[in-house]
Amino acid sequence: MKLHDSLTRQTRPFEPLRAGRVAVYGCGPTVYDFAHIGNFRTFAVYDLLHRHLRWRGHEVDFLVNFTDVDDKTITGAAGAGLPLGEHTETFVKAFLDDAGTLGFLPFSSHPRATAHIPAMVAFVERLVEQGSAYLAPDGSVYYAVASFDDYGRLSGKGGEEDAARARIDAEDFDKRDPRDFALWKPAQPVDREVGAVWDSPWGPGRPGWHLECSVMATSLLGDTIDIHMGGEDLLFPHHENEIAQSEAATGQPFARFWVHVKHLKVDARKMSKSLGNFHTVRELLNEGYDPAAIRWTLLSAHYRSELNFTRDGLDDATASVQRLLDFRRRVRDASTATGGGGGLAALAGEHLGAFGRALDDDLNVPRALAALWTLVREVNTELDDAGGKMAGEDRDAVLDALAGMDAVLGVLDLAEASRTVAGADEERVRALVDAREQARADRDFATADRIRDELAAEGIRLEDTPQGTRWTRVRTGP
Repeated sequence: MKLHDSLTRQTRPFEPLRAGRVAVYGCGPTVYDFAHIGNFRTFAVYDLLHRHLRWRGHEVDFLVNFTDVDDKTITGAAGAGLPLGEHTETFVKAFLDDAGTLGFLPFSSHPRATAHIPAMVAFVERLVEQGSAYLAPDGSVYYAVASFDDYGRLSGKGGEEDAARARIDAEDFDKRDPRDFALWKPAQPVDREVGAVWDSPWGPGRPGWHLECSVMATSLLGDTIDIHMGGEDLLFPHHENEIAQSEAATGQPFARFWVHVKHLKVDARKMSKSLGNFHTVRELLNEGYDPAAIRWTLLSAHYRSELNFTRDGLDDATASVQRLLDFRRRVRDASTATGGGGGLAALAGEHLGAFGRALDDDLNVPRALAALWTLVREVNTELDDAGGKMAGEDRDAVLDALAGMDAVLGVLDLAEASRTVAGADEERVRALVDAREQARADRDFATADRIRDELAAEGIRLEDTPQGTRWTRVRTGP
C-alpha cells in the first residue's frame, strides 16, 4: 500500500510502525455548529481509509477528536446562554448521528479536549521547562517557534519572511515573535461565563487549539503515530504547530504520514452561508436525497482532487447506486445454469484484485470504481448472452467480489436499508403490489399502470422479476 505524505511530498510505501496495527489520528469537528458537507468529505475519506486498512487485515486504532473548547465553542455557548458542555453536546450527538447515517464504521474513540486538560497542563509544563515555551506578562503561555529549527517543513510556510502572513492569535501583544502561538490562554469573562476555565501553574485559563490535538494524539496513540489526517485547510498553521510542539516535547517524530483531503466546492464555488450554498447532511436528507447517494458523491473523486458538489452529481450518484443494487439483485436472482462454470468466477477475482490495487495506490477511488463498473458490465453481458443464467460457483464468486468491494465503499447495504419499505407502510404496499399482479394476470393493464404510478408518486419503485415483483424506496426529487 502507498500513501501520499504531505511532509515529504511523495507517495511512499506504507507499513505500520507496529506490524498489523495502524495508529491513525484524524482532526475531528469543532462542535460549535452542525458539520457541513465539506467537513463530511474529509470524514468520508477517513472512513474509506479505515475500511480499506481493515479490509487489508490490519487492526486499526483510529481516533477522531471533538474540539469542544476553543473560541468558536465558547462564543456559541455564550450566545446560546448555555454552559459549554451542554452547548457542544448537541453538536457531538449530531455529528455521530450524521456519521451513522452515512454509514461510517465506528471509530475507535472520539476523545474530547475537555477530558484531557490535566495532560495538556503537564505537556505545557514540559515545554516551558525545556525552554520551548514561555510565560507572557498577561498570563498566556506561548510556544517559541524560533526554538524549533524545522518549523515550516510541512507547509513550507512560517519562516521569518512569512511572519507577517502567519495566522496569529488575537492575544498577541506579549509575543516575542509574531509566529509564536498560544498553548495556554488566561481566563476571560466569557470563559468564566460558560465554564471554560481550568486551574494551571500560570493561573486559571484554557488550552490553545493547537495544543489539544497534540496531547490527545500522543496520550492515546503514543509519541509517534502512523498516519495523521485532516482537511488541507489544517496543514498550516494547525498541523505545522502540532509537529513543532509534539516533537519538542517528546523528542520523537510525531507522525510518519500526513494525509490531507482537498477542499469541496458547491456548484464550482467556495461553500459559504452568504452564498446560500452551505449544506448539512440533514438538509440534503430533507430534500429527499438518500444517504448512499451522498456518501457515493463524497467518495467519487480522488481525495487529493477538488470535489465539485452539485445536485446533478447527487442525481447521478443516486442512479449509480440504484444500478449497483439492480445488478446485485440480478445476480442473486439469476437462474442456475447446468454444466460447468468458473469463467465469471475468474473474472470476478480479476476485477476484485484490480479494485484492491487501485485503493492500495493512495486510495485511488476513480480507478477502483472503474474496476467495479467493468465487473458489472462484463457480468451483465454474460448474463444477457446466457439468457439470465449462471453457474452457482460463478454467482457466489461475483457476489463475494461485490461484497468485498462494498466492504470498502460502504454503499450497497446502506442504500438497501434506506430504500426498503418497512413498518406500517409495508402491509399497504404489499397489498397494492398484489392487486397490481392480479390486474396484470386479468390483463387489466389500466389498473396495473394506475397502481404502479400511485406507488411511484410515493417514491416506491417496482421491479418485475421471474420471482415476483420487488419494491424499493427511491428519491422522488427535491
